[in-house]
Amino acid sequence: MVLVVSLDVAELATTRFATSPLGETIRAVQLLAKPDPPAVNLPWLRWARSRLDRQPLRVPRLWPLAVTGLRIYPEFLIPAPAGQWPAFADELARVAATSAAAVRASLRRVFGDGPWPSSAVELFERPEFGQIAAELADCHDRLIAPHWDRIRAVLDADIAYRTSLLARGGAGQLFRDMHPDLNWAAGTLTLADADTGRTEIRVRKGPDGLVLMPTVFGWPDVSLSRATSTQTIMMYPARGAATVWHAIADRLAGGGTPAEHLLGASRARLLNALRSPATTTVLARQLGVTPSAISQHLRFLYRGGLLTRRRAGRAVLYQTSELGLALLTAPAAGEGHR
Repeated sequence: MVLVVSLDVAELATTRFATSPLGETIRAVQLLAKPDPPAVNLPWLRWARSRLDRQPLRVPRLWPLAVTGLRIYPEFLIPAPAGQWPAFADELARVAATSAAAVRASLRRVFGDGPWPSSAVELFERPEFGQIAAELADCHDRLIAPHWDRIRAVLDADIAYRTSLLARGGAGQLFRDMHPDLNWAAGTLTLADADTGRTEIRVRKGPDGLVLMPTVFGWPDVSLSRATSTQTIMMYPARGAATVWHAIADRLAGGGTPAEHLLGASRARLLNALRSPATTTVLARQLGVTPSAISQHLRFLYRGGLLTRRRAGRAVLYQTSELGLALLTAPAAGEGHR
């Protein structure tokens, strides 16, 4: 299958980047249902399942819509965000504001001649999102919110990288770098899937170009809205997605590592947390110390070449450098000689 999108220069001019806590929530729910999930998100999956074993999710209306067993799901579950960094509550409000006509058209596209799950039938007959919104909020609060600061830092870092790539190499390089199956040339964007043949499907675009959304939970796939009542969304795998889960543990495993001996426990812990890019404020909240203390440690580590830093909008993102990663992964004295 090849998805084909007409995307001329004027539409490229209105194409933009956005993050979406709602999009990550839907993708996380879908990840829970995968029989063979990608290794990148396995740490999160183990974390989530251990908590859901104690208190299961109750999502009877949402689950059959998000986990359809098909290659597509109703586009109204992830409407195009109004801005680059939407609040989750605002995204829920956009879902609830979907017109009845758009809801019914999307359900027909997905489920066609059937079978239809009961929640899809109920929504078709009465396009009302109260219970679905409540289930989405519960999924977000339990599965995404505990990790959102780290997820957001990775998404922001990806967008900063992509915008600089666009400035240096243009749209062709931007899309090629996002995924090997993506190509833009002569005003046409194509997304090829070699496993499903060469049948072409032309995307029915929404207005004003594309919304490009990096995703941690959708890794390693690219997905395009085939038809939509908002802007057309393309979700693509964020760079460094795996680094989000390095910080699930509260501290470095074990003790007496080379990083701890050289830097001290606090700075070694900070260096480990910055495998996933983050701002001073996020780090202070994550590690339970003051921003001023974090700033002092960051200056020390940056001057030592153990961190890199990059501006993303008004924020400055720090991340462990190659030298810092080498220190974190260095064997303790005597290892390798047993």
